[in-house]
Amino acid sequence: MIQTLRRRFILTAMLSLMGTLFLIGIAINLGNLFRIIRLADTAIELLYRNGGAFPLPDAAVPNVAGGFQITEETPFETRYCIVYLTKKREVIEVDIEHIAALDRDRVEELVGDIVKEGKKSGFVGYYRYRVYEEADKNTIVVLNCFLQLQSAHNVLQVTLLVFLCCVAIVFFLLLLLSGRVMRPFAENMERQKRFITDVSHELKTPLGIISANMGVLEIVNGKDEWIESTQNQVRRLDSLIRDLIELAKSEEMGKAGELRVFNVSEAARNAADTFRTSAQAQGKQLETAIEPELYMKGQQEAILRLLTVLLDNAVKYCDDGGTVRLTLKKKSRQLMLRISNPCADLDASQLPRLFDRFYRADSSRSRKSGGYGIGLSIARAVTDGHKGKISTEYEDGTVCFTVTLPRQ
Repeated sequence: MIQTLRRRFILTAMLSLMGTLFLIGIAINLGNLFRIIRLADTAIELLYRNGGAFPLPDAAVPNVAGGFQITEETPFETRYCIVYLTKKREVIEVDIEHIAALDRDRVEELVGDIVKEGKKSGFVGYYRYRVYEEADKNTIVVLNCFLQLQSAHNVLQVTLLVFLCCVAIVFFLLLLLSGRVMRPFAENMERQKRFITDVSHELKTPLGIISANMGVLEIVNGKDEWIESTQNQVRRLDSLIRDLIELAKSEEMGKAGELRVFNVSEAARNAADTFRTSAQAQGKQLETAIEPELYMKGQQEAILRLLTVLLDNAVKYCDDGGTVRLTLKKKSRQLMLRISNPCADLDASQLPRLFDRFYRADSSRSRKSGGYGIGLSIARAVTDGHKGKISTEYEDGTVCFTVTLPRQ
């Protein structure tokens, strides 16, 4: 249980961290890209409004236009070209004085791609462009943004590197410190289990005395409804105490020294044979489909207890005249156990709580059947102790419990 809580704690913390870092990284990179585009558009606008040249800055103070900083070096640092077209999109004039990477043919190719896209502005490769439509002609300003986009790519790489480093460091720290964080919970759960075990053992003595006294009274005075009622309640309390002790033991499973390889198929057949007679006595059927010679490494008594709990639950709550079905087969490197039974009056919304301690889907039926809502908790504890999974589903009036267990 504690190991499960520890894994969930680490998983929750890591998902929270990764989600936060992911959002921060997205915000940084999108913000950086938006800034690059905005500055490029500002530069293009300045070139268009000033006839293909940047306005000269005043004295030694840089002129900042829309966030784009203009200095005396700006005309030499910025690579751009301007293309003038007719209204029919035919090239009239090309100004390639300020760019060395493009010749007239390449510029006309670029213009063809821009016209084909049909957008007012955008990117063609690493060139940012904007189309200006005038009464007698169209003007396209093309700006080389290679360095800016390369810078954005470098920022993205650094962001990914920082993301991976932060995730690795935090994961390592969580592995080191989560045990200390969980220690108080482990100690508290250990005290609870010890309390349950101690109290259960202490209660067994007075219950034994009460049961013996009731037996003496029955011999002396004969059997009556009061003695019978008391004996029934003693038996129910004794069953509850045994379940509590079993639950406390089931949460301590998984110790390497207690594990051994055993025949699960045989254990399933024996458990089914035990309940078949009981089912028939209640007008119900028990059918099995058990793959032979299936083995697993685990605690045989605990797995037998798991089978007993699930079969007892299935037979007990199976509809009159219904059929309980037990299936055991191998699936890849796992064993799959499925136990189903018709149960027409089960509320599907209660399925997630069936494995909670002391939870009973139908209190009146549970009282009649003697249940306390502990059996399925034991089943889950046994499954978790063997690093397996247990789930339940309800469809077409049939409830099905599915258990997957590792074979080794």
